[in-house]
Amino acid sequence: QLQASGGGLVQAGGSLRLSCAASGRTFSRYAMAWFRQAPGKEREFVAAISWSGRRSDYADSVKGRFTISRDNAKNTVYLQMNSLKSEDTAVYYCAADNTNWEGPLWQLVYDYWGQGTQVTVSS
Repeated sequence: QLQASGGGLVQAGGSLRLSCAASGRTFSRYAMAWFRQAPGKEREFVAAISWSGRRSDYADSVKGRFTISRDNAKNTVYLQMNSLKSEDTAVYYCAADNTNWEGPLWQLVYDYWGQGTQVTVSS
């Protein structure tokens, strides 16, 4: 089970940190990712981190502003979001895939999904 939290309302230019806590299994050997879905749009990849933490990938739209990290001891993955823009408004979902793949993480098919957390950026 994946539990996302940390969403909220923030002004443009502000920051938020999302957390995704895993329970029921050990996700330290899983690739972890964040996706988002804005109203009327398809779900899109945001960021991902390999099980080892050695590789992280980002969508072009968030590169340089978002940082994904993980704490395997806490079975938790984070998404630090800085310089937020109105177009970042969406429901954010965390996901996991049981793989030690260290290649392009956006190519993975993620098997486990958490409930979303709403991020609203006001301009």
